[in-house]
Amino acid sequence: MADAVPEKIRVDKWLWHARFFKSRSLAGEATSNLRLNGTPVDKPSQVVRPGDVLTFVKERDVRVIRIEGIGTRRGPATEAQALYTDLDPPEAQPRAEKDLHAEREPGAGRPTKRARRDIDALRQRDP
Repeated sequence: MADAVPEKIRVDKWLWHARFFKSRSLAGEATSNLRLNGTPVDKPSQVVRPGDVLTFVKERDVRVIRIEGIGTRRGPATEAQALYTDLDPPEAQPRAEKDLHAEREPGAGRPTKRARRDIDALRQRDP
């Protein structure tokens, strides 16, 4: 019997296969804030098919994904990226919200007292 690609799969398993979450249990927990074709999903066992649109929150971004394929395993990232099309790619962060450490030169040593205060103020501003 040949390995046939299934026509449908559980949403938690698909999110894990597509590498949106590190574990299947994290993917299952994320289904509480997930919409499938605009309808809220109640359970991680909800079935998805190619052509369905998923909307969910990943960290601070709202992701809108169209399922292109099901897949048979959790393979490498290139294989996982072929399973979906990102309909609303995440925008780049504005410069003011970037971490101040990224602007420092590598090997510049410890931050000054003023730079440390700026870093702390930025962290307090973020929820």
